[in-house]
Amino acid sequence: MIGSYRLRVRRQRLLGRAFLRRRELRPVSNRIAGVRPEPMLLFTCLRNEKVRLPYFLQYYRDLGVDHFLIVDNDSDDGSREYLARQPDVSLWTTRASYKRARFGMDWLTHLLRRYGSGNWCLTVDVDEFFIYPFCETRPLRALTDWLDSSQIRTFASMLLDMYPKGAIQDQPYREGQNPFEIAQWFDSGNYSIARNWGFGNLWIQGGPRTRTFFADEPKKSPALNKIPLVKWEKGYAYVSSTHMLLPRGLNLVFDEWGGEKASGCLLHAKFLDTFALKAEEEMARGEHYANSHEYRAYRDGLKDQPDMWCKWSEKYINWRQLEILGLMSKGNWA
Repeated sequence: MIGSYRLRVRRQRLLGRAFLRRRELRPVSNRIAGVRPEPMLLFTCLRNEKVRLPYFLQYYRDLGVDHFLIVDNDSDDGSREYLARQPDVSLWTTRASYKRARFGMDWLTHLLRRYGSGNWCLTVDVDEFFIYPFCETRPLRALTDWLDSSQIRTFASMLLDMYPKGAIQDQPYREGQNPFEIAQWFDSGNYSIARNWGFGNLWIQGGPRTRTFFADEPKKSPALNKIPLVKWEKGYAYVSSTHMLLPRGLNLVFDEWGGEKASGCLLHAKFLDTFALKAEEEMARGEHYANSHEYRAYRDGLKDQPDMWCKWSEKYINWRQLEILGLMSKGNWA
């Protein structure tokens, strides 16, 4: 286990990095001053995601997000211009290296520290859609009110990769469309869980990405454990994407074998027909983790036009289905 002193030093370094990287952000439209007291905030960093933005924004508006704080990393597809027109979006832009900014987390940590402190903050990618118990009937603020009353500061979610039946490129995605009209399926099992003793969180891998793109190297497949919802404080910092946080106590959000702790899912709409082009673009940029190892696996795997669907695939219905399958839990929230 990593010692407490070393973790404190690491957290201060992460906060210091974010403070320095703030200079790389240029404000386009900062509307945060007009937001209601104790707002529900969403933070994200993106590049060239115009086709996804209309549905993404509306989904989270309907869920109860009051304001979006977004970093645009030099988009050239109209994303920046579209976001600048949205009255509930504060937007910053940068041409700086995504990789050198800790894959965008330095920029977001600065914004979280400056604008998120004391508020519930969702940090997600634009292809991640937050699902929590009773989400069809209760707004996000009902969940955070319960978390506040239970003195819980963080809420974990498993990243659940969704995919279509048939080759990914055979079903075109239209701007503004619900991506889960296409990507309706998920793996109900085929996941591994390990304890990350250094940071106190669980490490989850598996699912369709492992069996389709990382079958020969399953240990190198992407992590599926995330902590997207946090009652933020200035001294907090994400360590690796949203997989884990410092201080370490913020990571104690899962019961290892599916017990009583409430948790959610992030429905992951990565696997649409836009994915092949995105993989090629990110390979060319070389701005992702481990020399873009993950995107190299995607590019190579997509050459054979794979069908991720298999006979064990489940069609998504609702959050209760995910709870029955043990992928999320309402815990003691009635």
